[in-house]
Amino acid sequence: MKPRMSDSAPYFQNSQIICLEYQNSYLYAEVIDIVQARQICWGRPLMLVVYTEHLLSEPPLLYDLRAGADLLLPITLFRAALDTELIPLLAQLEAIAKHQPPDAPIIAHRKLKNFIQQVWQAHPDNFKL
Repeated sequence: MKPRMSDSAPYFQNSQIICLEYQNSYLYAEVIDIVQARQICWGRPLMLVVYTEHLLSEPPLLYDLRAGADLLLPITLFRAALDTELIPLLAQLEAIAKHQPPDAPIIAHRKLKNFIQQVWQAHPDNFKL
């Protein structure tokens, strides 16, 4: 196991899948690069997973973000994604990708935008220059 970059920032490697959690939503992204000087993660979003209030009785809503733009976000907001959580979600994502309506990328982009705004409002100190 490699050492952490600092006490407050996790260590991530390129191509690693990471997760940003907020309330009942989980943004999964692939690490493209880490800007160590600014503690920023350049990530390529994969999916946004939104759980309803009834976590056990309903499957989560999955939004495919693979066709969207990359993000630059504070590294401290992320954690490493676990294989046990990610593999079933990736299988579900592939299954729904085949049957998406034409406006699915637009809806997914809106959901991502709203999610990032909520995270920004909840953690303004992490976004200071």
